[in-house]
Amino acid sequence: MGKVVVVGSINVDMVFTSEKRPKAGETVLGNSFSLIPGGKGANQAVAAGKLGAESVMIGCVGSDSNGEFSIDNLKSVNVGTDCIDIVNGVPTGVANIIVAENDNSIIVIPGANYEANRDVIDKYKEVILSADMVLMQLEIPLETVEYVLELCKKNNVKVLLNPAPAVELSQSAIESASYITPNEHELKIILGKNCDTEEEMKKYPNKLIVTLGSKGVKYFDGNEMKLIPSNKVEVVDTTGAGDTFCGALAAALVNGSVLEEAIRFANKAAAYAITKLGAQSGMPTLEQLKNN
Repeated sequence: MGKVVVVGSINVDMVFTSEKRPKAGETVLGNSFSLIPGGKGANQAVAAGKLGAESVMIGCVGSDSNGEFSIDNLKSVNVGTDCIDIVNGVPTGVANIIVAENDNSIIVIPGANYEANRDVIDKYKEVILSADMVLMQLEIPLETVEYVLELCKKNNVKVLLNPAPAVELSQSAIESASYITPNEHELKIILGKNCDTEEEMKKYPNKLIVTLGSKGVKYFDGNEMKLIPSNKVEVVDTTGAGDTFCGALAAALVNGSVLEEAIRFANKAAAYAITKLGAQSGMPTLEQLKNN
C-alpha cells in the first residue's frame, strides 16, 4: 500500500438552507442546518484513504469543538491524524454556506489553516519525506506550499499539486511539482492569463492534468494531446468531485498505476462521488468502485 501525505486545509462547513436569501438587515427562517467536515486538504486525504492508499494529514485546527469534530472524522475513515497541530487562540477553519433560491453564498474563514507554516513543515519533515506522494492544495499559505515543493524536490519526493483556489504559480513551483491538476479556468490563472494554454501544456508533458468536467481530462503525454473521457452518470451533487479526483489520482499512482490508468481510475471515482450527496460522504471506497 502506497503512502499519501496530504499537507493542506481542514475546515468545517456550516450549511444553512432556506427558501429565501436574507437581505442586509433581514432575518428569515431557514429549513435545515448541517455541520459537515470539509477543506480541500481533508477531503483529498479522505478520498486517498478510502481508495487504497495509506493516508496521513498534516495541517492545523483550533482548540475548539470544530477542531475536535474534524480530527474525529478523519480518524473514523482511517486517515492518520498525529501530524495535525491544535492551535490555541485561532478558530478551526470554517465555511458558512447559505443555500437559497437555487444558488449558494459562501464566506470562508481560513482560521487555523493559515497557521500551517514552515515550523509545522519542519516539525513533520520526516513524515513528508517518507511519502510516496505528497498531495497539496492552495488553502494554506502559498509560501508553505512553495517550501514543501522545494523540500520534496531536493529529496526526490513526488508532489501532486491541486492549484485551488488558483493563483499564478512561480516557474520554480511548476517545475518542482510532479503533477498539477487544474481545471480549465485554474489553468489560465496558474500559467498567466494571456498564455496559449495548449502550447504551455506541451512544455510540461505528463505534468499538467487538466480536468474538464463532463468533457473529461486532458494532458500532453509527450507525443500527443490526450483526452480521457469522463464517466457518464446521473448527477446528484458535484460537491467534492475535484477533491475525489485528486485523492483517487494520488492513490492510484502510489499503488503502481501508470498515468493514463490512474486518470481513468480517478475519473471513475469522481463520477461515483457525484451520484451521492455530500463531499466526503459521497466518496467511494475501493470495494464500492470495484463493484460499480
